Order: sequence, then structure tokens, then C-alpha cells
Amino acid sequence: MKFSSYIAAAAIMSGVQASPHPAPQQQQLMRVPSSPSQPSYTQAGLDDIISDSALLSLHRDLIKIESISGNEHDVGLFVAQYLEARNFTVIKQEVPPVKGQENTKTRYNIYAIPKSHTQTPSILLTSHIDTVPPFIPYSVHQPIPDDSTTFDSENLILAGRGSVDAKASVAAQIIATLKTLDSQPDAKLGLLFVVGEEIGGDGMKVFSDSDFNVKTALNTVIFGEPTEAALVAGHKGMLGFKVIAHGNAAHSGYPWLGKSAVSAILPALSRLDVLGDIPAEEGGLPASPKYGPTTLNIGVIRAGVATNVVPSEAWADVAVRLAAGTPAEAREIIQRAVVEAVGDAEAEVVVDFISHNESYPPQDLDVDVDGFEVTTVNYGTDVPNLAVGPGVKRYLYGPGSIFVAHGDNEALSIRQIKEAVVGYKKLIEAALEREEKGEVARTAA
Repeated sequence: MKFSSYIAAAAIMSGVQASPHPAPQQQQLMRVPSSPSQPSYTQAGLDDIISDSALLSLHRDLIKIESISGNEHDVGLFVAQYLEARNFTVIKQEVPPVKGQENTKTRYNIYAIPKSHTQTPSILLTSHIDTVPPFIPYSVHQPIPDDSTTFDSENLILAGRGSVDAKASVAAQIIATLKTLDSQPDAKLGLLFVVGEEIGGDGMKVFSDSDFNVKTALNTVIFGEPTEAALVAGHKGMLGFKVIAHGNAAHSGYPWLGKSAVSAILPALSRLDVLGDIPAEEGGLPASPKYGPTTLNIGVIRAGVATNVVPSEAWADVAVRLAAGTPAEAREIIQRAVVEAVGDAEAEVVVDFISHNESYPPQDLDVDVDGFEVTTVNYGTDVPNLAVGPGVKRYLYGPGSIFVAHGDNEALSIRQIKEAVVGYKKLIEAALEREEKGEVARTAA
């Protein structure tokens, strides 16, 4: 990661709400001479800070294992072994390979329950162990140079692919669970770390459809994603589709002998590109006070074979973030808009909703635990992929910012990941208090 990227990451982090707990006393770290106004510190000293912390070393070890979606075998085994060594019964649930990657190693969801427990967990903490490409190695750095002669390790920047999305959540959830079990060994906690969240949630869907998902037992699910330590009141829904045009090829010197798929698809894409800006009463996609406008992104366009050939095929891949309504209602609006835009074009234009099997409406979540900022987010999560019973509390929370997730400047500070352990513990404690008071959701057996 470039040094300028760390400055950007530090700037983003500075906007995160400060922890209500006092920061640890500043500590001196071995310095190597540089200049009187610009102290620097050995990399060995920085590495020792990470190694001396169960939380930070776990976070580091997770990031060092490349786990791009479809290639989660090694990180799954690491998580399983880590939890087994800490008295968890671990189930490695096999998930089918990603299409086109059938020869890769077996990928596993990791489902863990304390060995001393005989009951199904009532409180489940879950996040994902896959990342987007490309792999970026782990690193730890000071944030920005300053004139201070003291060193605060809380400000160190932890970088690498997955450092935010979502291995920070995985590490913080594990440590928060272990700390809770130390003081409350009978707490009915479970951990679930799934594969494939970044490519449609195939791991969570496999778990959700399995016998391990005992809906009658769960009363709280805590999902881990980068939320800047805020509780998320909900996130937008999702819908994907393709627009496909079929024409006839011809020599570009005689275009009237063919039917241009590009000429046919362009009006449809132009209409779709502004569909979220058009009021619903005028045929656009709906907005909501909570989530704002529905947004639409034409992410991929492919067409033609050569400059001097009238293109016989063209297609575009489109993602919609739904602020209101259902995917079915959105499909009707999209289909109608394409038909109106295409008119009597010579080439055939169709909308394909089948090739994308991920769709869900906006997801409302719980924010009834005091002490957190509250926000909404536009990104998708595994929340809709886990079927739960009525009345089950669902929380979305985690360290780091979505604005650096998926980027080459993905990073967060030690302070942020430590605060997340406190946050997860607070959510666990609130769930345990509800259980003690009998305020729990139960579905009919």
C-alpha cells in the first residue's frame, strides 16, 4: 500500500466515534535515529505489539492467509484449528465449489459451539472469511509522521486484504466470545464463519438450508461487517439482471444489411441509467425516507467482435440497490422501461432476470442496544441469506469503514478493532439479559 493511501485511511478513521473507554497509557517504543522532529520505530517493535495481543495476532494470521472467494479452504482450516484449541466443538460444513473452480480445495463454513454446551446456541455471531481480489499482504505501520516523541500503539494501521472486510469482524467476534465465556461459561453462544459472501452468499445459504440452522433455538444473530462501530438500522435490497440484444452481423461498409445489437441496446441502457432518478409515479424505481433513492449501476458491457463488423450480440450486467419495494415490483418497472425505450428497434432486446439468483428487498435490522451510533448502509450482506424465526433480533455491527473495504488502501487502526471487541461484548450482554428476563423469540416447533 502506498504511503499516501495510509494518510487517506487515517483521515477516514479519524471520523469514527471515539471509544467511551479511556485509551491505554501511551508507551515508548524503541526508536532508531532519524531526525529530532521525526522519530521512527523499528519494524520488529511494531511486530512485537501485534504478537503480544491475542486479538491482533489472530487478525494478522487471518489476513496472511489468502482467501479470495472460492479459495477459502486454508483459512477455514485455520479458524477451525484455532477454535478447537480453545475448547470449541467445530463443524466444518462443506460448501460446493464456485462454478468454474471445481478443481480447487474443498471450502468449508466453520460452525463452532463450546464443548461444554449440550444445547443449540441461542446467540449466534457470524461473519465471512472470504475476500474480494486481489490478495494484498498484511502490514502494520505508523499512521502519519508527526512531531511527537511518544508512541501510541492504538493508532497503528493494520492493512491488507480483508483487514476490514471482514477479518476484523471475525477476529473481534472470536475474542469477544472467548471473553464472555470466561466470565459466563454457560452463555449459549455460537460462532459461524461462512464462505462466499462476496459472490452471492452461497456459504450462508448452505448453512441456512441445513439442519444446523435450528430456527426454534435462535433469539439473536450478530452479523459482522464494517460499520464504523455503528449499529446498522438496515441496508438496501439487491437485484441483478442482464440486458441482452440479438441482431445480425454484416460488413460495416454496408450496415443496412445487418441489425446492430449495440444500436438496439443503447436506448435501453440510457433509460435504465436514470431509472433511479425518475419518480416512481412517472415509471421510475421507488425511493424511501430511510434509505434514500434506489440506485442502479450498469457494471459490465460487452458487444461485437471487430470494428468493421456490425455487432450481432450485445449485453450489459446491471446491479440495483433497492430502497423500497420488492424485487418482483422492481422487475416489472425495469421490464416496462426497457420495452418503452427500445420501441421498434430492429434487433431483439430482452431482459434476463434468471441468470442472477440473488435478490432481496431492503433489510430492516435491530438497533435497540444503547451506547451505539445508528446508521444505514447501501452495501449487501449475508443478513437476507440466513433464515430466522419471527421475532429474532438481528444486529449488524463491526470495525472499519466500508469506504476502504475492497480498495488497495484497505486498513483500520488498532483502536478500531479493540473497540469492536467491546461493542460485540455489549451486544452479547444485551442478548443474555433478554434471555434472563424471558424476553426471547421462539417459533412454533
